[in-house]
Amino acid sequence: MSSLTDPTSGAGAQPRKAKPAGREARLMGTGALGLALLCLLPMVAVLITSLSGGVETLSHLWDTVLPRYMGTTVALVAIVAAGTFAIGTGAAWLVSMTEFPGRRWLEIVLVLPLAFPAYVLAYAYTHVLDHPGIVQTLLRDVTGWGPRDYWFPEIRSLGGAAAMLTLVLYPYVYLLARAAFLQQSATTFFAARALGRTPFHAFREVSLPMARPAIAAGVLLATMETIADFGTVSYFGVQTFATGIYTSWFNMADRVAAAQLAMGLLVFALLLAFLERTTRGEAKYHGGKRQEGMARMPLRGAAKWGATALCAAPVVFGVILPIVALVVMGVGSEQNLLSRRYLRFLSNSLTLAGTAAVLTVLAAIVLGYFHRVRPGNTATAALYIARLGYAVPGGVIAVGLLVPFALFDNTLDAWMRATFDISTGLLLTGSIWLLVAAYMIRFLAAALGAYEGGQATINTNLDFASRVLGQSAYGTLRRVHLPILTPSLLTALLIVFVDVMKELPATLIMRPFNFDTLAVQAHRLAADERLDGAAVPSLVIVAVGFLPVLLLCRRVSRR
Repeated sequence: MSSLTDPTSGAGAQPRKAKPAGREARLMGTGALGLALLCLLPMVAVLITSLSGGVETLSHLWDTVLPRYMGTTVALVAIVAAGTFAIGTGAAWLVSMTEFPGRRWLEIVLVLPLAFPAYVLAYAYTHVLDHPGIVQTLLRDVTGWGPRDYWFPEIRSLGGAAAMLTLVLYPYVYLLARAAFLQQSATTFFAARALGRTPFHAFREVSLPMARPAIAAGVLLATMETIADFGTVSYFGVQTFATGIYTSWFNMADRVAAAQLAMGLLVFALLLAFLERTTRGEAKYHGGKRQEGMARMPLRGAAKWGATALCAAPVVFGVILPIVALVVMGVGSEQNLLSRRYLRFLSNSLTLAGTAAVLTVLAAIVLGYFHRVRPGNTATAALYIARLGYAVPGGVIAVGLLVPFALFDNTLDAWMRATFDISTGLLLTGSIWLLVAAYMIRFLAAALGAYEGGQATINTNLDFASRVLGQSAYGTLRRVHLPILTPSLLTALLIVFVDVMKELPATLIMRPFNFDTLAVQAHRLAADERLDGAAVPSLVIVAVGFLPVLLLCRRVSRR
């Protein structure tokens, strides 16, 4: 009889993992290490460049802008962390553990704000709430007040930026908290109720502490996105590290100052990434031995309508009102989405997003499959380094890539001029490929997550069977793994594609000359206070962003 066991072993022996051919193993290892080094390059370049400036530049930054950048960034992170925790955890508890009108629909649509970049919400709410906006204009018309006769909250402020970021980032907390609540043991909650605790006190003293690791991971993900944000804080005039990097690089042409600010932001981001991985590693404590299903508590009277209003509010303010405002603004603008100029913006966006998505998924396949066939310290280190990119803001990656590649281009050009009297110009700096590399570094972790999630479902016995039947490691990947992983790979492609469409800071800093995308066009129009025009590319970005979110909503509805 044919057997998958080693022919030199006894009958019934367990199959041993066949090692890939030496050449294929070397190729995969070289590719994985090359990708890891590319992901590490921006961080190393930022570190070296920041140290090259000495203490003089750092002292000048400390005397002028650094304390303000630090204080504003920390305050923004604290407000967004508190807001996402309150909305995400509260909504997750209500839809998971109680029954109220509209719960089944709200459980799904609470994910929808993920489709919006925060800067798009900033454009919509500025149009609605700013001094010449609809709300204040109506208020003055009704009351007869003048511009100085009343107080109204300023949307272009630290609080306004925090509100925009909170509305689009709370789903990180909501999804993780909801999963944690659904996995908890029902008996612990009932025990607290039997001891005289009210439902609220049982939630606060039992359910919430058990879900703490998952909630903390969601909050930390939201704060990592907050420190990386550029479009919202830039438009609202809030001075953070992200805006400081852009200002130093473009307005002041100070490479060292930009690198030192990027280094400060990088340290902050890596600290948050470390905390997120630590809390995620402890997430096993949020569960328990579930001995009976947790029946949802029916809410009655005012409580049930209050729960409906509380869960509907984030959807109304984070999805419905912005879409209505953007549509009204877009209809009144003079922007023609079908014009040659806008078709070029759309083509540039699709080209960058499509190229980056394909290359990023290919990189994830190389790293993930190498770790499967040759698990060890090298493969594990390569995977860990590749995942760090998600914690690094786009502006930091941009500076970290431009500095070394600009040095390479200038050195090569000087040598070619001296040797052959030929100027090579900037071969890599300012090219599409360097921008695509920045996207790949930034979003490789997302592609790896989708790929590894699918790969975990493939039993290793399939690998053994393929190798016994004469397939090489590459043949096993092509004929066995990739057909099975097609849904996961398509999900990874879609996630990276949408993230690139929304990415702003890296695109602004690294894009080739006269190569604008929809995100850049929206930012430029908004910076010129042409909000009606900015609504048109913003709506396209949101429409594309809905694609992966709808897939996520479908998964939530099935659970």
